[in-house]
Order: sequence, then C-alpha cells, then structure tokens
Amino acid sequence: MAAAAVAEVGQLELRAAIGFNGHVPCGLTCHPDKEHILYPLGCTVVIQELDSKKQTFLRGHTNNVSCVVVSRNGLYVASGQVTSMGFKADIILWDFQRRELLARLSLHEGKIEGLAFSANSLYLLSLGGQDDGSVVVWHVDKREAVCRSPASGGSTGNATIVVCSSRRDGMFITAGNGTIREWEVDLANRRIHPTECRTGHVRRVSMCVKVADDDNYFYVGTSSGDVLKLNTNEKLMTDYGPHKKKFSLGVTALLLLKTGDVIVGTGGGIVALCRGSDYKVMKKIQVQGAVTSLTHRDEGHQFFVGTKECQIYQVNYTAFTEELIAACHTEAVHDIVFPSGISDLFVTCSKNDIRVWHTPESRELLRIVVPNMICHAIDVTRDGKSIISAWNDGNIRAFLPQSGQPMYEINHAHSLGVTAIATTSDCKRIISGGGEGQVRVWEIHERIHKLGEILKGHVSAVSCIKIKKDDQECVTASLDGTCIIWDIVRCIRKQTILATTLFKCVCYHPEEYQIITSGTNKRIGYWEVFDGSMIRELEGSASGSINGMDITSDGAYFVTGGDDHLVKLWNYNEGAVTHVGVGHSGNISRLKICPGNKYIVSVGADGAILVWKYPESR
Repeated sequence: MAAAAVAEVGQLELRAAIGFNGHVPCGLTCHPDKEHILYPLGCTVVIQELDSKKQTFLRGHTNNVSCVVVSRNGLYVASGQVTSMGFKADIILWDFQRRELLARLSLHEGKIEGLAFSANSLYLLSLGGQDDGSVVVWHVDKREAVCRSPASGGSTGNATIVVCSSRRDGMFITAGNGTIREWEVDLANRRIHPTECRTGHVRRVSMCVKVADDDNYFYVGTSSGDVLKLNTNEKLMTDYGPHKKKFSLGVTALLLLKTGDVIVGTGGGIVALCRGSDYKVMKKIQVQGAVTSLTHRDEGHQFFVGTKECQIYQVNYTAFTEELIAACHTEAVHDIVFPSGISDLFVTCSKNDIRVWHTPESRELLRIVVPNMICHAIDVTRDGKSIISAWNDGNIRAFLPQSGQPMYEINHAHSLGVTAIATTSDCKRIISGGGEGQVRVWEIHERIHKLGEILKGHVSAVSCIKIKKDDQECVTASLDGTCIIWDIVRCIRKQTILATTLFKCVCYHPEEYQIITSGTNKRIGYWEVFDGSMIRELEGSASGSINGMDITSDGAYFVTGGDDHLVKLWNYNEGAVTHVGVGHSGNISRLKICPGNKYIVSVGADGAILVWKYPESR
C-alpha cells in the first residue's frame, strides 16, 4: 500500500537553475562540441547550451559536486563529490549525449579532489582528498579500478591536482603542496609508477596544471604568483617566471594558446594574456572574484572565465574584453518574493545584496548591494513602487525597484536585527519582526515614516509575518513556539497558537479562515483563525525542519521546503503530497508559487535559485 502511494507522487520538472559553484577549481568547462558549457551547482551538474541558454541536469550525487571533467572525445562526463569523513565519496560516469548515469565508482573516502580523462578516454584518473590521499586509475569501458596508489610521498604535502597527458593514455601528472609527480601506468602488472619532478631550489604550492598539446612540456601555476615550465620527458623544470613582478594572490588557472602565449587567471581576479617566453603581460582584464576556471570555446574567438564570486564571463580573444553571462548569489539565499500579480519578475536576498530576476530567462536585472550586511527578508509593496528589506544591523531599507536607488531607511528598527517583514496592501504600513521578539507597526507617508505601535508577545525571534487582505489583521510566527494573530488596527492580540516547535513559516488560506504553520518539529499544522484551535496535523518531512511554505491563490495546493532539501507540492484538503522536486544540495530557506501558478521558485543555503515548472495536471 505504501509503495503504491509513493509511486503516485509525481516529479516536479526543474525548468532552470540559477547558480554556479565558483569555488570548484576548473569547475566550469566547455564541451568539445563548442555548443555547451558544464558546471557544478550543489549536488547537480548543469549542462547549458551556449546559444539558447537551455539547461539540462545531471542528478545523482548525494552531496556537493567537487569536480567536473569532460572526455576529449566529448562522449563522457565524470563528476566527483564531497561526503562526510569516513564515508565513501562517489564518482559518477555519465553519457553526455543521453544525459544518463553509466556507472558509480566508489573507492575514495571523504572527497574527490580531482578527475581527469586520459588522451583517448581509455582511463579515468581520480584523486582523493586530504583524508584519502590516493590516486586511482579506472578503466572507462570496464567501469572498474585498474590500480591505486598513495598520491604523494611521505616527505611532501598533499596532492590536489591531477591532469592527463595530451597524447599518451598511460601518463598523467599530480601536483600539490611541494610535490609534482609524473606517473606511468603499467597495465600488465596493474601498477602505476611515480617519478618526482625536479624543480631545483624552487619549492612551490601548485594551484593549477596545464599540459601542452604536443605533450613535451607542462605548466604549473603556483600560489607564489609564478608559472613553472617542466619537460615531460626529462621530468625537469626548464624555466619559470615572471621573475620580478609576480601575479597577485597566485596563479589559479592557465590556458595555453597555439601561438605559444599563455592566458593566466589569478587569485586577485586578473585575467592576463602573457607572452610565452617571459610571461610579460600584453593585455589584461579585471573580473569580480578569484579566477577558478579558464576554458576554451574556440581558440581564436572566445573563452570563458569562472570566479569564486560565482560569476561566469565570456571573453573575446582579439579585443580581450569580458562580458558577464551568468551571475548568482555567493552565499545562502534567505528570501524570495514575487511582486503582486507579476510572474515574470522575482526578488531574492542574501548576504551583501538584493537581486531582481527575470523569470522566463533566469537573468539578473538589478543588483542592490549593501556591503557586509545580511538581508533576512524582503517584500515588494502592492503598488510595485518599492522593495522593503530587513537587515541584520536592525535597519529597514527601502529601494526603488527599477534603479535600486535607496528611498528611505528606518534606523534601529529592532535591537537584535530585523528578521521578518511584510507590507499592507494600501502600502501605508510596514509590519516588522525582530530578533528580540517584538512586532512593530510602521506608518509610511510620502516624506515621513514613524513607529506606530509595538506589539509585545513573542520572546524569541519573529520568523514570518503574513497580513490579511483587508489590512485589519496579521499573523506572526516565532522561534519561541508561538504564532500570534494580531488586530493591527486596535493593536491587540486576538489569538495565540502554541506548539512544541520553533515556528519557521505561516500562511493564511486565501479564504482567511484558516492558517497553516510549520517549523522544526517537521509537522504541518492547520489552525482555525477564529479561536486558534488545531484542525489537523500532517507529517511534513522525514528529516529536518520545514523552513518555507506558500499557498496557491485558490487555496487548493501549497508547497513546502526545508532541511530535507526537497520541494513538496501538497493537496490542501487531502493533506497529501502530489509532487516532489529534487535538486537542492543545501537546506531550502524559502519558496514561492508565482502569480498565475506557472512556476515554483525555491531558494536555499547552497546559494542556488531553482525554478520549477508548476505541474499542469494534478
């Protein structure tokens, strides 16, 4: 019976993923067909068509993806992940054309540090993280391990990079802290033989490695800001540079050109075209954040840059000018809101910024930056003329939605930060909740804003505020285990709802005679507004708190999301899950159904914004 019930639950279709994990070294990679780029986002590998921006997703990892690599022939994709210490970390081998999982390879523990396909895609090389410290050669066709060996010697540091020869299947290189090794695969004896490369008196921490197309030399970018050139046959460093003006914050990515020149990406966000002989900078651009990926699309035309600020740039070779083609939040996203009656725009907030997005194209339209502050919650006034935001410094800030210019600021609105916010439909009042538990009513006029009333009832942070359509009443949820229904005209408490939970979210049913709540007890409660009595309670999640919920305009369905990383669509009357969305790798903080029921947008701790197609036949 239970199996039949589970089988009836549909899958939510992921329409778009806004995000890019720029912290993964060489995470952004261009497919050999020059029509797609691949990059990690949480526990998903995103494949995006460059021209149409259409996305498809490789999903199979149980935790954050730590490396992505494409075979030279373009047939295979391999991705590795992070896992808890002592547990096996999976490598997944994918069929690129069919977007299918071919094999799950498990030998390493803790983390997959690096992956590389051999020149003719015969072998896949994998490097374990600090807790594992081994390198494994996998046979791609047989989907089995050929041999395994410690990646670095006892006297050297950890290896963090693995790259393959450009011509030979049986040769690869590992590098890391004070170690650069060249390996030969002995297939007959199922062994790999390492040789430590000689660098003379030069001791460096390697940050990236690139092998020349002719296989005679390879180049190592270092944390000291220089590039080492080593001969693959002699296993000897032949040159290094620049000698005088080194690159700031290390050489974090390299790209070798057929002309002999080198493109260098640095920890300081510089992308420089350098002369191959002495690394003299000929052209350079500045991007936002440390460069973690450089990848060719078509040599002579363009290449792509990925940064730690989770931005993707397209750079033209000849003009050497950059164009930002993808950007997203770099930290956890705390809230999401659609303007009243508009489904094509939505607003999100995070640490340092608020961003406005175009839903159909998943494109950033506006960024409002407030440095070193965390925005906990946002709302858009019903007339669409201002974005109201709640910040951890205790201030409420209002911005113009077209330009992002500040409108006004309410200083010291709450003593322990503003944690929740909502605006009335007449746009004349703001209801705010603070970390200290107070609910405050602010009167907003054209030139003046003042405190109207303080509502005291909660003893811990207010997590969510919802206002009735007639602006007469609101409900506030708090981490103290209470939800309070307030009369915001007479400013008195009408009802108090108590439960053994930290309430995270609350919603009015559109007919406003019931509310639904949820929180850390993983249960969804239905309550009467009239007397605060419980109507029913549902098991909302198998593991972890429910942090966000939203209800459709007709009240027939609602969505929830939380620490189980799942987006769930529920039938309101039946109290049953109809669809589940799998895609987040971190806790979901908030989610919204857009006006008109076209999309569900969920945001979370992994910094991802996922846009789901609202199911048509339910």
